[in-house]
Amino acid sequence: MNNYIFKQLRFVRENTINCVTEINDEASLFIPEGFNNNIKWNIGHIYVVQEKFAYFFIKEKMIMPNNFLELFTTGTSPINWEKQELPTISELIQLLKNQIDRIEQVLEFRLKEVIEKPFTTSTGLTLSTVEELLSFCLYHEGMHFATIKSYQLII
Repeated sequence: MNNYIFKQLRFVRENTINCVTEINDEASLFIPEGFNNNIKWNIGHIYVVQEKFAYFFIKEKMIMPNNFLELFTTGTSPINWEKQELPTISELIQLLKNQIDRIEQVLEFRLKEVIEKPFTTSTGLTLSTVEELLSFCLYHEGMHFATIKSYQLII
């Protein structure tokens, strides 16, 4: 039987994808007053962070399309996306759909693996194993899911 973490990652991801499936590219670019980001940024950011947490710390190959780090890394904002080529919502959704399967394939038997250098999140939590990194992704995606839902109410 699969580890609980993959079941939870799938559950959270399915909710995120269902939430954004009906959003069009134009609406995804709207930045509500008082905010720095939009729905498209939140979707891309979820992908980038999960890719880093699943692969980077164990030196596995990340699938990171061109300019994704420039567009979606922590601290970036669509306010600075001057003339950047942006992925479509459907491209982002496809990446999100495939990501959990890839993570499970590569990490199914590596969950207890200790990473070389523990990582401390911006909120002060230190993560030392693959399982801890993936578990934190649940919290992270949940935060951005809530933001996306809030943006949808504003739009």
